[in-house]
Amino acid sequence: MFQPTNMMEGQLHPLDMAQNTSESEIARLREEEFDSTKSGSENHEGASGDDQEQRPNKKKRYHRHTQHQIQEMEAFFKECPHPDDKQRKELSRELGLEPLQVKFWFQNKRTQMKTQHERHENTQLRTENEKLRADNMRYREALSNASCPNCGGPTAIGEMSFDEHHLRLENARLREEIDRISAIAAKYVGKPVVNYPLLSPPVPSRPLELAVGNFGAQPGIGGGEMYGAADLLRSISAPTEADKPMIIELAVAAMEELIRMAQMGEPLWMTSLDGTAAVLNEDEYVRTFPRGIGPKPAGFKCEASRETAVVIMNHISLVEILMDVNQWSTVFSGIVSRAMTLEVLSTGVAGNYNGALQVMTAEFQVPSPLVPTRESYYVRYCKQHGEGTWAVVDVSLDNLRPSPAVRCRRRPSGCLIQEMPNGYSKVTWVEHVEVDDRGVHNLYKQLVSTGNAFGAKRWVATLDRQCERLASVMATNIPTGEVGVITNQDGRKSMLKLAERMVISFCAGVSASTAHTWTTLSGTGADDVRVMTRKSVDDPGRPPGIVLSAATSFWLPVPPKRVFDFLRDENTRSEWDILSNGGVVQEMAHIANGRDTGNCVSLLRVNSANSSQSNMLILQESCTDPTASFVIYAPVDIVAMNVVLNGGDPDYVALLPSGFAILPDGTSLHGANIGEAASGGSLLTVAFQILVDSVPTAKLSLGSVATVNNLIACTVERIKASLSCESA
Repeated sequence: MFQPTNMMEGQLHPLDMAQNTSESEIARLREEEFDSTKSGSENHEGASGDDQEQRPNKKKRYHRHTQHQIQEMEAFFKECPHPDDKQRKELSRELGLEPLQVKFWFQNKRTQMKTQHERHENTQLRTENEKLRADNMRYREALSNASCPNCGGPTAIGEMSFDEHHLRLENARLREEIDRISAIAAKYVGKPVVNYPLLSPPVPSRPLELAVGNFGAQPGIGGGEMYGAADLLRSISAPTEADKPMIIELAVAAMEELIRMAQMGEPLWMTSLDGTAAVLNEDEYVRTFPRGIGPKPAGFKCEASRETAVVIMNHISLVEILMDVNQWSTVFSGIVSRAMTLEVLSTGVAGNYNGALQVMTAEFQVPSPLVPTRESYYVRYCKQHGEGTWAVVDVSLDNLRPSPAVRCRRRPSGCLIQEMPNGYSKVTWVEHVEVDDRGVHNLYKQLVSTGNAFGAKRWVATLDRQCERLASVMATNIPTGEVGVITNQDGRKSMLKLAERMVISFCAGVSASTAHTWTTLSGTGADDVRVMTRKSVDDPGRPPGIVLSAATSFWLPVPPKRVFDFLRDENTRSEWDILSNGGVVQEMAHIANGRDTGNCVSLLRVNSANSSQSNMLILQESCTDPTASFVIYAPVDIVAMNVVLNGGDPDYVALLPSGFAILPDGTSLHGANIGEAASGGSLLTVAFQILVDSVPTAKLSLGSVATVNNLIACTVERIKASLSCESA
């Protein structure tokens, strides 16, 4: 039996439908559909079309529904325009109709509503067309009476210049692109929009006893953990309908700019003095891209960088990671402390992210409490540029919500992704921000100003390392000869997932995020220890009670690689790890995470004379790239780890991660403010999380704070002593 609704209610996109069905076929289907009924309130007494064919001589009989039946079905239609079989049978029983009569009435009603909607749209378009025609006539008249600004005589409307012709073509193409995205977005922006929670500016430090938040990731937050962050987010109104075309236009222009920024050379990008990096020529940039998000605010600095790399991941998977806020903030957990998608304006077309458009907020970090985080409110737009080439661009929307609290603006930034053979991709990353960096501590100023803290090099290096890590998760050809290598595929995945959660938790808790407040314990020097307390309640991923976090950052006159190798080596662990009580540390198992031997997840055992520690193991992940290195670890229970190694759920293993973030100091000759000059020093952040009381409602004692302060101070001294002996 032919279903009249197949044409009207199919899952085809309107554009796809138009391509696959000719106009004559559409007309024929509509005629067949309307032949089966007279109106929304009339229907056949008979049943299906098959029955009609079997009795061709029988005259068609029509049945007009009663006013009561129509009112009841109208009321039901408002609640549910697509009733299922059960609902149709129930309705037919109540109204004394056949189920098929109810079915046809609803089909006809839907067709009627669609026709009315199309008629209304046509009227609007006709009105708009008349308005544009009137404007066009007015402009033509104005042009015919125009005078030359130089001589005052009439203008000669002759041949336009090559530049003007090129600009008109460019404008027409951009307008076409905007119209296309607007059409896609219109499908998604018709619904009511919730208020935007926008990341807030930093709040002043509070006394220690007040600086107690709650553990637990907030819904919709990808990758980061927000400790009591709901108090620090403020709501602003949703974008108005007038804002949305502006957002789309901004995104399309930003995409154009990103592609050119990724591909152009001199004079826009100049080579640095040492020949290792591209430096943006700001004057040339303003000349090349006069439009955009407006001039640079007073007191802001420009940071622009570009970096290219080939990574071991196919282009489609890369696009998916960038467009999914949870995957994106997990892969870049060392840079993104918090992120959320506020509204999706378009999900793209044809089952992929081509044309996807979403409004987001994110907080970008350096793993140290001495560097303020950077909060951004922006639109992210994804577009396919030919076969195997994609681009994803971000651009700030702060001009829609002007605020004096904005300290960072993202000019068009993002990446161009090109397909390479064998599942590889070439990524060209552009980072271009304007920022008020006056809150950065002197210790980190050089690193931030060189672009190695937030720049393209750090994004690309992190992506390259994480692609290798993801490839190792999927690996099946694990060598079995090596001692301690975990070959069980499910066990590998569970252990890597647990280690990933540990790294995310560490990174989210060590920066100067506005989601939590650090309290400084002593003096005003760089070596000050900063602490905060948090309650852990009903979270299977953490032990319950009061957790005290402590962190400090300092400079070492030793290259980052030597610091990293020293801290990750289990043979030298007893030189700095006070909690291991001088016990011998042995590696029981490990999973390699990439080409660099420093990228691995290990399971360590402490052979201590203290019997209370006999049940504890240490889970450790070490990771390194040219811009940052981490050694992160957490004590874990033997029984829980056995479950994980057999492929069990790692989400129920309680973790309190501690560890180290190691960054280059950003200069070959460190400033005299440290008192020592050295080539290629390191900036080391040490962070501990200690469970000081297993009762979440307990009061924090000053003795606990003093103990943790002493612990971190002793660890720092031991590291300095060991590394200074090595360097000597």
